[in-house]
Amino acid sequence: QVQLVESGGGLVQAGKSLTLSCEASGSIFSIGVMGWFRQAPGKQRDLVASITRGGWKNYADSVKGRFTISRDNTKNTVYLQMNSLKPEDTAVYYCNAQEITKPILPGTYWGQGTQVTVSS
Repeated sequence: QVQLVESGGGLVQAGKSLTLSCEASGSIFSIGVMGWFRQAPGKQRDLVASITRGGWKNYADSVKGRFTISRDNTKNTVYLQMNSLKPEDTAVYYCNAQEITKPILPGTYWGQGTQVTVSS
């Protein structure tokens, strides 16, 4: 089993930055690709960004150029640096991890979610 714990959410003004962290514990050797999803009220949960163990990254079009995903395998932690935040980025952000034998997200393991609110 894998446990994911997010941190770093909060309330920020538009144009500001915020960094989310997600630390994995448990059977971390079984983790492959990791990523961040977000879900706004009344909307579906969408992929924001993903990163493989080797560092290959993928972003949603809505965050390209503003968000950066990174991963420290020595700390079992994935980060989401969010710059130039917009009110439409307001959502609950979820960390997600996939089993190493499967290439794509969404994966098996989810964090509890962290709220990000961007005020105009």
